Amino acid sequence: METTGPTAPDLSDYLGLLRRQWWLVVLGCVLGVAGGFGVTQVMAKTYESVTSVLVQPAGQDTNVAGGRTKGDINLDTEAQLVGSTQIAVGAADLLRSGEAPDVLAKGVSVTVPPNTAVLEINYKAPDPARAQAGSHAFAEAYLRNREASAQAEIDAQISALTNKVKQLNANLANINTKLAALTQDAASRPSLESQRSTNQSQLNSISGKLNDLTTETVSAGKIISDAQLPTAPSKPNRKLNLATGAMLGLLLGLSVAVVRERLDRRVRGAADVERVARVPVLAELTEATGPQLDEIFQPYATGGRTFNRLRNEVLASLRAEDRVVVVAGASRGVASTLVAANLAAAMARSGSEVVLVGAHLPDSLVDAAPLARLFGVGATPGLGDVLTGKVPLRAAVQRAPRVPSLRVITTGGTASAGGLLQSQALRQALAQLRRRDWYVVIEAPSTASSADAQSLARMADAAILTVELRRTRRPEVVDAVAQLTRVGTPLLGTVVIPRLAPNAENQSDADADSDFSHDEGTPEFDDLRDLDASGDILRDVPRARPPVAADEPSADLTVAGVTLTGGSAGLRNRPATNRRPARGKPGADPDTAVLRRLDSETLREMDRAANNGQHTAS
Repeated sequence: METTGPTAPDLSDYLGLLRRQWWLVVLGCVLGVAGGFGVTQVMAKTYESVTSVLVQPAGQDTNVAGGRTKGDINLDTEAQLVGSTQIAVGAADLLRSGEAPDVLAKGVSVTVPPNTAVLEINYKAPDPARAQAGSHAFAEAYLRNREASAQAEIDAQISALTNKVKQLNANLANINTKLAALTQDAASRPSLESQRSTNQSQLNSISGKLNDLTTETVSAGKIISDAQLPTAPSKPNRKLNLATGAMLGLLLGLSVAVVRERLDRRVRGAADVERVARVPVLAELTEATGPQLDEIFQPYATGGRTFNRLRNEVLASLRAEDRVVVVAGASRGVASTLVAANLAAAMARSGSEVVLVGAHLPDSLVDAAPLARLFGVGATPGLGDVLTGKVPLRAAVQRAPRVPSLRVITTGGTASAGGLLQSQALRQALAQLRRRDWYVVIEAPSTASSADAQSLARMADAAILTVELRRTRRPEVVDAVAQLTRVGTPLLGTVVIPRLAPNAENQSDADADSDFSHDEGTPEFDDLRDLDASGDILRDVPRARPPVAADEPSADLTVAGVTLTGGSAGLRNRPATNRRPARGKPGADPDTAVLRRLDSETLREMDRAANNGQHTAS
């Protein structure tokens, strides 16, 4: 199967990011709002007051061709005049302020409402009274300046016209003098009379204009809305600052969430597996299913139905001659144990004969003998004992209580390191199981811990990868897919489960007894006595259970590299009622009792040995 690189994230990935990192986004918004509130508290308050002035034509007002405003007055020019130094000097005199005119002019601003002849003079100050007084002072200074300018212009016109009148009167007096000296029939008389008539007409016209200018009343404009005392500061704007802080906090929270998500390489959902490794997801257990470390789902429970569908898909994908399926985990842990055990149980419930082979050495003593706890069978002998030749294969096969078609081969009392899972002995053991025409489900180690999963996959007919959410990392998934596909074994797909949470002390041994109560009429295990040492099938061999000798040699239990003495070779032949008794009851399982009596120093030694890969073969 060919794998490709990761694809681009889609909308569901971003929504998942928000669902996982929502607290960062909320925290960012809260911090942003708090920051906006703090900035609002420390910022200097600014008050504004507005005076509306109606500007009227005065003197020789003219609008510039192409100006923005309509009418006789160019209001854009007038708005600029309000902030000029000349108006600021007049405002300072009205305010009786010692501040420089340029400083006062910085607080004034003028706006022109569309399609009006009104100037709105706005003044800003740190004090409400100063804002009101400043706005009124600039409006009054502007009107006074405008009236003074208009009056000065009228006065200049009156002066010019007065001088013209004087000149015309002088001309008329001169002409009249000349005419008085001439006779009636003098040749120059008509010309002088014409000049006198022209000068008289000009004098009459100018005298009329002079009279109009003299009686003209100057009105440059008026205040139509005086400045009011502001009741609240215009700056800082609390709502604007809080909204801005919230937006900045939201951006900060999203940025931190994205960075945190990018740095977190863990698999968060089934879509991550399909996108990163391009491998189909065969089944997915949800948080509502609540899988535990030692849980076999009931057939009609939610988890049981999920594994029933997984069983159907696996059986449909296998060829007629295929019998061996390996289940490996992409990361360390017992996720593959849970999936392999439930898949084997589901296949057995369909009527098929199934053997579950435990080839996954636990990572620590807490996970010791997981298959034994799951199915209520003995921890030893197991696969490790078979591979080292301590016991034959038929002695390691145990029938699971309450699932008659399921047989279990536990990990056993010998560590699987040192190449035992890559040895010829394992091939021979699988060949013996294949001859029985049984389905074999192998619980393999994780691909992240060793190459044993790859070796087991090479001996199997199909492989299934288990991904534990929020624990398995994306590079581990890609590496696991590459390991399993490079050996040529078909990778059917993945099973995605939520992060496993161990039960409190495995929910006590009494619960385990009730879950796996033994039926006296059902054989506890299948001793494979019809297989000889070479794996050939024997005929007509009685199946009576051999008695257990009183002096039968003991079998040591090796877990996490430490050999524990106290188990017996007849462990698998003890009645089910004595296998997992309640804590403190007589007849307790010797192997379990040995594990519980270990002191803390021994436990630490076991974990160190397991972490260093120093597993001892007994």
